[in-house]
Amino acid sequence: MTPTPPVPYTAQVQEALAARDALATALTEAGIQLPAMDIRTPWADDRKAEAQYALIHLGVCSAPVALVLADVIRKGIAG
Repeated sequence: MTPTPPVPYTAQVQEALAARDALATALTEAGIQLPAMDIRTPWADDRKAEAQYALIHLGVCSAPVALVLADVIRKGIAG
């Protein structure tokens, strides 16, 4: 099995990393911790190709964490 080379850190990947970190910080300040937050890029035919976009994968969370997250969002909307 050949290891997959890492995706180059394009501006899109850097933006997604910064957004992930900002979201993780805000969630931590609200008392919420998601078990896994990762950056995903599309599979390219050429593994050396630059990613055109990157997505923040929030992973999974338990029902209690989802309810706390929903509560925090509702409170934020209410102002």
